[in-house]
Amino acid sequence: MVKSKVFLYNKKFEGLPKESDFKLVEENVPALKDGEFLAEAAYLSVDPYMRAYAVGLPTGIPMIGGQVAKVIESKNSKFPVGSYVHGQFGWRTHTVDNGATVNMMPTYVLPDFGSLPPSLGVGILGMPGNTAYFGFLELCQPKDGETVVVSGAAGAVGSIVGQIAKIKGCKVIGIAGSEEKGKWLVDELGFDHFINYKTQDIEAMLKKLAPKGVDCYFDNVGGETTDKVMLNMNTFGRISMCGAISGYNGAPAKIVQFPIVQKQLKVEGFIVTRWADRWMEGIEQLSKWIKEGKLKYRETVTDGFENMPKAFIDMLKGGNTGKAVVKA
Repeated sequence: MVKSKVFLYNKKFEGLPKESDFKLVEENVPALKDGEFLAEAAYLSVDPYMRAYAVGLPTGIPMIGGQVAKVIESKNSKFPVGSYVHGQFGWRTHTVDNGATVNMMPTYVLPDFGSLPPSLGVGILGMPGNTAYFGFLELCQPKDGETVVVSGAAGAVGSIVGQIAKIKGCKVIGIAGSEEKGKWLVDELGFDHFINYKTQDIEAMLKKLAPKGVDCYFDNVGGETTDKVMLNMNTFGRISMCGAISGYNGAPAKIVQFPIVQKQLKVEGFIVTRWADRWMEGIEQLSKWIKEGKLKYRETVTDGFENMPKAFIDMLKGGNTGKAVVKA
């Protein structure tokens, strides 16, 4: 009988999660019924949303998350043996599934990535990629020549947003937390400017780098960073609120109402499953841009399923550049 290793969400997080907040157990995998398949985890995702969503989760359940897995046994013709699938299977090594939708996200066979690695199914050719694609283009609706600011710019989503903004002809300023990340954003990804929020005054730098103001802001962090960007927005600027990681482990992020009203800003939050019915549209376009050399990506890969908690905590502390992935 196949056994699955599973990380349980064992203790409510208090501030930054600790490895002791998780418990590693083994479960027997049930025999397949008609319509089901057995998938073995290949690459598992760790993402900021997991910290935010954990607030409402009961303890004792498998930790949430998506993964790319390989089908190793199947009684469902839509999920043949040998295919790679993406599913919201959580932190587990083996999963029996029937392809049903979970939290508005269906389990699906990955499209042909060609020479690109299947790990991108939890990155630029998966949820983070579509978060950037739809969340930026649909909500900010950037125009050629506009100035775009991206916070959390060196992360899985922000690094893609900035590159899409460049494809659309925008001037792009990325905000991140190290000179190494800034060098990657500017030298490799083509961002126009970088602001190190740990060592530089964001508001002063924005006045210098964007003297005519900011038209679009893609917000991954909330808090003080967002306060300062909002104060430098142009009238009728557009803000796409993707996350608020600065407040996930402590005080909640703030929103400055004064500039929203004074500058008549359009501020909209979103969850990427809003565009579940257009999921493959995003993946196909992002894949096309990669193959054309217009989009680049980086993965921070942690080896070993047993290191899931460590990879998760490191990601929340900003230890990753690009997408944080665990190779099972």
